[in-house]
Amino acid sequence: MQVTSLISRNDVTSGACQNHDHDHDHDHDRDSQHTHHHGHDHGHEHIPVHMTQTILGLILVINSFVVEWFYGKGNMVAGLSAMLGTVIMAYPILMTAFKDIRRGLLTVNELVAIAVLAAFASGDYQTAGVVSFFMLLGEIIETRTADGARASIESLIKLTPTKARRITKQNGEEEVQAKDLAVGDVIRIRPGDNVPADGVIQNGQGSFNQATITGESLPVDKKPGDEVYAGTQNLTGVLEIKVTRAGQDTTLGRVRDLILAAEKTKLPIMRIIDQYMGYYTPLVLVIGALVWVFTKDFNRVISVLVVSCPCAFILATPTAMVAALSAAARLGILIKNVSDIELAARINAFVFDKTGTLTSGRLTVSRLSPLEGMPPAELLRLAASAEKYSNHPTAKALAQLADEAGVPLIEPKDFSETAGRGIKATVNGAQVVIGRAQWLQDNNVREDFLKTVDLNEAEGYSLIFIAQNGRFVGWIGLQDQIRSEARESLEDLLQSGVRRIAMVSGDREPVAARVAREIGCGEVVAECLPQNKVEFVRGMKTRGYRVAVVGDGVNDAPALAAGDMGIAMGAAGSEVAIHSATIALMNNDLKRLPFLVRLSRCTRSVINQNFLFGILFIIGGLSLAAIGWLHPIVAAMLHNVGSLIVVFNSARLVRQGEEMEHYHGDQPAADHPDSTSGPSASRLSPAPAV
Repeated sequence: MQVTSLISRNDVTSGACQNHDHDHDHDHDRDSQHTHHHGHDHGHEHIPVHMTQTILGLILVINSFVVEWFYGKGNMVAGLSAMLGTVIMAYPILMTAFKDIRRGLLTVNELVAIAVLAAFASGDYQTAGVVSFFMLLGEIIETRTADGARASIESLIKLTPTKARRITKQNGEEEVQAKDLAVGDVIRIRPGDNVPADGVIQNGQGSFNQATITGESLPVDKKPGDEVYAGTQNLTGVLEIKVTRAGQDTTLGRVRDLILAAEKTKLPIMRIIDQYMGYYTPLVLVIGALVWVFTKDFNRVISVLVVSCPCAFILATPTAMVAALSAAARLGILIKNVSDIELAARINAFVFDKTGTLTSGRLTVSRLSPLEGMPPAELLRLAASAEKYSNHPTAKALAQLADEAGVPLIEPKDFSETAGRGIKATVNGAQVVIGRAQWLQDNNVREDFLKTVDLNEAEGYSLIFIAQNGRFVGWIGLQDQIRSEARESLEDLLQSGVRRIAMVSGDREPVAARVAREIGCGEVVAECLPQNKVEFVRGMKTRGYRVAVVGDGVNDAPALAAGDMGIAMGAAGSEVAIHSATIALMNNDLKRLPFLVRLSRCTRSVINQNFLFGILFIIGGLSLAAIGWLHPIVAAMLHNVGSLIVVFNSARLVRQGEEMEHYHGDQPAADHPDSTSGPSASRLSPAPAV
């Protein structure tokens, strides 16, 4: 019977992943019909199951019961039919056990083989046949259920299309194999197409479903200059994309490889089971021998051997882990090692970076302050129009807010920009000057406009001043926007039992203090160099905390490595983020963190439930079999029932986080520059900073 960790089966999956244009159905059939070594898990062979062979054997055994019913017991035809059916179904079981013994191993496969042989030798062919059938049936059910639990993982194989439309000067548009794409190629993506490679949009606009990569439930609009990822789906528009990463180097390829690598890892408890599994079979054989010595009842011995197959016990951890990995991957949480699922439940301290983690890392407009008589929307129109051709982050923030608020821009004339100071342009015939206070003063704006400012630049605000025809007309405040879900996520972590949350930042003390105050973080350390962050994390660990470090994976790599668990945010497309952390969040949604803690605790609870059930099932079954209350056929049926209970209990984890699939992060526009969510026209007012 299959007792190997379901996770070991990824050898087949991993092989399939290396070729996108193979016949998936063929490989699946081959997987179910051939014998695979289980390598390092329990060191024994996997029982090969041929569906046709199993059905034929079952028909012959059923036929024996029918013949006996019509012609009475002892009928030769009934006996011959049962014997042939048993031989057909028992053959793969016996051959697998023989291979184990030939390799010098004594495993649970031998328990099944001995039980079948004992029933066969006693002349009870029907019992031997029914036991064989239920053992093979359990194999089929467990294998297929495992495939179902990991469906969301294996579906990654099919996300990347096998064909692509490459554009060349010589042939125009030509259809090529996706695996033949190279960096620098230009491909055309039509509505409904899956993207075959990572790239940057050169022409066209479209809306993309990125749920497979980032876990976002709503489509994201993309325009020229934006990056798209292999495996995402273009919903609207025809686009031309320049390939930046192809094949296994794409974000999807790295995601898939990480998930498959995670499945190969083990929890400490799984390694302990592997270590002692070799002692289990001899112990059961001794118990069976004692039952025979005291009872001389073959049926009791057969029942002991059948019910003692510890499938429910061994499936307890791997089924839960596969289900948890699937739930996490669906929400864009990549876990490199399954032990991190268990570790997350014990994390009691979180250390956050500030920029790019708790904040968006991009400037957004926080205040519009026009002089009396000028509407805020008019000030925004004037500034955004003048800055239209600037690539400065300030110009992008103004253009974004104008677009979201529906403020039409005016084509500027005579545009000029002085790096680090400001711009000058003509808008609607008026000379507009925008920039720092000194820039306006250098351009003969003599008013004392600084007295109108009530924001403190030391706290992280960036101020630009606007003059029209030499007269000051207002100022605009910008800041690195705090993620809207940050406060709620930190509160959720504290409510889940996390004892300490700290923010460490290389930014100035007033800036870090303001952000910490707004998100409700009680501990903040500012002006930290990377080595200072590492020292802070190590200091927390020496005081007994289990520390998770959350950063953007770029300048936080040393701190991420220093924590018990490193979590990189916004890892989509970032090799540094994916490789520097033990867990990578493919989007910037901080709500994934409390979910990870909940998933971890739920997974641990399910594993404990499975173990308890598995142990009680084996002890109870052995007791009932030893006293003669369990017929071999009933024992075989209960064996499968026990395995199914464990598998279905673990499968509950797959549904974890379904409520978050309808959540779009409620993130600031800086996270989704082309999304319709973000600041609204209501922000176009001289109210205090958002």
